[in-house]
Amino acid sequence: MYTRKEDVESLEQRFGRPDPAEMEYEIKPWEYDVVKRSMRRGRAHDVTFFVRNQEDPSLIAVIRKPFFPAGAFRVPSGAAHPDEGLESGAVREAMEETGLQVELTRYLVRISTKFTCSGREPIDWTTHIFEARETGGRLAPRDTFEIEEARWAGLDEIQGPIREVLVQTGWDLFRYRVALTDMVAEILGTEE
Repeated sequence: MYTRKEDVESLEQRFGRPDPAEMEYEIKPWEYDVVKRSMRRGRAHDVTFFVRNQEDPSLIAVIRKPFFPAGAFRVPSGAAHPDEGLESGAVREAMEETGLQVELTRYLVRISTKFTCSGREPIDWTTHIFEARETGGRLAPRDTFEIEEARWAGLDEIQGPIREVLVQTGWDLFRYRVALTDMVAEILGTEE
């Protein structure tokens, strides 16, 4: 993984120490292949961000990729490039996926995950989850090849109808996204 220890430590100093978590997920062979393809150049992480609406902080940006089933949305995520830090990667990915300029405000959770798949070599993966606030732009994906739609949703919708659609797909990687969203929803829900 090309995430630098110094970068993570700097983020912890600026945005707080995240809640640590460990998970293990058995994923389907096609999902394993998706993760493996994303690991080019040594990537073994994602930066996931809960972007709050500037005018109504109860709203959070969610995205839908072209291959997602109808009604399936999730919070944006992506990878920092080898030559950029996690914060720069998150800010760039937010612009690409949502069209929004964002500022990270808190480092919420760091999940160390082991993805397994019927006898294949396990994949060690880290998800860095941040809270962010919208500082400009317009909610409309810039990378329209990767992202079909971006919109605002309340935590009740994310934890209700959106969660149900993701679970009903039967996709293990969506189950993973639901679990990490549940963790963050618990943190954010106790503050509101």
